[in-house]
Amino acid sequence: MSCESQSYPICPIGTKGEKWGDAERQQWRALQTKKRDYNTDVVEHVKATFDKNAALAAVAEIVPYGTLDYTHLGLPKYDLIAVKSKEFRKDLRTVLVTGGVHGYETSGVHGAMLFIAERFAEFASKLNVLVLPCVSPWGYETVNRWNPDAVDPNRSFKHAAPGCNEAALAMSFVTDVSRDAGDLLIHLDLHETTDTDNSEFIPAKFARDGIEPEEWSEIPDGFYLIGDSSRADQDEIHVAMIEAVRHVTHIAPADEHGCIAGLPKMFDGVVASNGERLSVCKSFTNATYVTTTEVYPDSPKTSAEECNRAQITCVVAGINYAFAAKVLAN
Repeated sequence: MSCESQSYPICPIGTKGEKWGDAERQQWRALQTKKRDYNTDVVEHVKATFDKNAALAAVAEIVPYGTLDYTHLGLPKYDLIAVKSKEFRKDLRTVLVTGGVHGYETSGVHGAMLFIAERFAEFASKLNVLVLPCVSPWGYETVNRWNPDAVDPNRSFKHAAPGCNEAALAMSFVTDVSRDAGDLLIHLDLHETTDTDNSEFIPAKFARDGIEPEEWSEIPDGFYLIGDSSRADQDEIHVAMIEAVRHVTHIAPADEHGCIAGLPKMFDGVVASNGERLSVCKSFTNATYVTTTEVYPDSPKTSAEECNRAQITCVVAGINYAFAAKVLAN
């Protein structure tokens, strides 16, 4: 069954049918401008959260996990941070939350920080908790899907040869931390689907890769989840997360082809893709449960605050389900 719609607009950079070289990447990069500040919005915000939240500071710590150095491109360095349980224990299972793998997807970053502020301390009593709130800071600052090298971090999570430093640093850090912890229970990777996916970022991808524009799907209006089709026993947790989010914001309906974002609907608001084959963030670990969240911030039916609330609601519902399921299984 086709899940296709209309043609993408054409990206003006490069020569039709030819992959971008350094000149085209430089031309693309020159068009990107800073629109917000990572240090203020993320690093300083997280530090201020700790200063105001004694319960959080008692059980969690801010950990630097690397530096992205783009000074050779005339761009800044970015110090990456994670928030983790102070004591990672072998007898506790582990929760991983990642945000800002696509830096322009705002509620992924802000939803992760909201979870740190409001619920981290609660879960730290029964689980090892690890949050990477903004994996791609330059993308956050320039409201961009790619990093400065025109590489998509969420197609770069390959253990043998990571496709970019954003992915390499995140994977290395999570792997190192996980050695001192119990089994990874759940990984929730927080994303958005925006109008600019179709109007800007995907057309640029076709141009970058020198391929003909394909047909595309309409942006889903609402919240949905992308599970991993290569993993078993993922159905019930996805239904539980959708049912929780339904009380916060609207769930994306399937289109006339029975698809959401070009993928066949499995359940209301739930689709799946093979994450390992795509090298996406949600699938680089051996977590028992994995998912990618997606919310549509451009919808007239929602707001930025509602999108952030949808993200944290999904995270909490997923952790609660996963923890209960494993406890019952034991």
